[in-house]
Amino acid sequence: MKISGTTTLLALAVTAASASQVILDSFLDDARAQHGSFEQLYQAHPGYNLDLEEKRLIQLGPSDPPLVLSEFEKIELKAQGVNFLDITDSADLGSYAHLCATARSSFPAPNATEEVNSVIKKLTTEDMISNLETFTSFRTRYYRSDITESFASESLRDQISIAEFPHSWNQNSIAPTRIGTSIVLSFESAGKEYGVPIDSALSTSSAHTWPFLPAPGARRHLTSVYIPTHFHSSSPSTGFPPGADDDGSGTMSILEAYRGLISAGFQPKRTVEFHFYSAEEGGLLGSQAVARDYESRGVNVIAMSQFDMTAWIKRGTVESIGIIVDFTDNGLTGFNKQLVEKYIDIPYVETRCGYACSDHASWSKAGYQAIFTIGMLIILGSDTMVELDSFSTLFFDAESAFEESNKYIHSGNDRIDISDEFSFEHMLHFSKLAAAFAIELGQWDKE
Repeated sequence: MKISGTTTLLALAVTAASASQVILDSFLDDARAQHGSFEQLYQAHPGYNLDLEEKRLIQLGPSDPPLVLSEFEKIELKAQGVNFLDITDSADLGSYAHLCATARSSFPAPNATEEVNSVIKKLTTEDMISNLETFTSFRTRYYRSDITESFASESLRDQISIAEFPHSWNQNSIAPTRIGTSIVLSFESAGKEYGVPIDSALSTSSAHTWPFLPAPGARRHLTSVYIPTHFHSSSPSTGFPPGADDDGSGTMSILEAYRGLISAGFQPKRTVEFHFYSAEEGGLLGSQAVARDYESRGVNVIAMSQFDMTAWIKRGTVESIGIIVDFTDNGLTGFNKQLVEKYIDIPYVETRCGYACSDHASWSKAGYQAIFTIGMLIILGSDTMVELDSFSTLFFDAESAFEESNKYIHSGNDRIDISDEFSFEHMLHFSKLAAAFAIELGQWDKE
C-alpha cells in the first residue's frame, strides 16, 4: 500500500516530538469513516475479544510523549506502516535501564568453531517444512482471538520444558519455565557463569531476542542468552493472514536451531532461552511484558538476538542476511556480523527498520543489549525515509522502502506456496546463525 502525500506529512508530524492529539486525529480522519465496516467485520467473525473503543497509550519514539489512541486507531496506525510501542501495561519498562547501561558487555571473536560446526551441519529443512505447514493451517493466530486459545495443541508441552508467560489478552507468550506464560524454551546452566543469552522469534508477531553478560557487580540473579521470535498476530481485518513469512519463518528457524542443540546434547554454562512472543503487531505487547518481568527481577540478560521474516529472497536479488543497524546494540551487532562471516555461506547486508519495528526494542528499552536479524533485504535511500531527530525515524513510502521484502505479509497471501521466492533453504541459514549465537555466548560445558 502506498501512502498518500497528505498522509505522509501528517504521519511525519505525528512522529515528531511536538506531535499533538489534534494532528493525530487528522491523520486518522479517513480511517474513522471505515469504523462501521470494521465493526461489521468483527461481528461477522465471532471468537474475537476486541473492543475497538478501548483507550491505549502509544509511544512512537524513545523520546516522544505517550499518545492516547483507541484500539481501532492503533490498528489503523499500524496499517499505515507506523511502528510504535503500546505501553499501556508496561509504562514503567526501562525504570532500571540505567543500571544495565553501566555494565555493557564486550563480546570476544567467535571461537567455538568445532562445537558450532558439529551442530549446524546436522540442521535440515525437513521439520521446518512440516511444522510450518501445520502452523499456517490455523484459521488465525491473532492475539485477541479465542480461536487461538481454544485450538492450540497441548500435546507437545509434555515433551519439552516450556512455560507460558500470562498476558491480559487471550494469547500467551512462551518464556522460561521459571517465570511462568509468552513461550520460552530454555537450557538451564549448571550455575557456573552469570548471563542469559536469548534467541527470539515471533509467531504471532515476528522476532528473535537474547540478553548477555554484564560486568561483575552488576545487579543480577541469573545470566542468560535469549533467542526470540513472535507468532504473527495481525488483525483479522487483514484477511486472516496465515503468517508463513511473518513470522512463521522466524519461528521455524529458531525451532530448528533448538532441535539441533537438543540432539547434540548441548549443555551451556550460561542459561540459554528461546522466546516466542505474543502480540508483536499490537505494539510489542508480549515482549514488553516479558522484558519488564526480567528487568523487575534483575535478571542478568547478556544478549538478545531477534529473528524475523527469514524466508524471502526477492527474485533477481543477491541472497543475504539482513542485519539491522539502527536502534540496536553496536557491540552485539558487530559480534553478529562476525558469526555470519564465520559460519554462514551467504553475506550480510546492513539495513534499518526504525524505532519499535520488532521485539528487540522491548529489551533495548529495558537496558539490555539487543540485536535484530531479518531475512529480507531492504533498500533505503534519502527519498524513502525521514530522519526526524537522532531517535525517531518513520518510513513513509512503504513500496519503495521495502521494495525487496515480501509484499504479501499481513495478508491472506502470506503463504508458503505463494512464490518460489519463499525459501526454506534461506530459513536454514538463520537456524545456523541462532545455533551459533547460542553456543558461542552460552558456552558449551563439557566437563
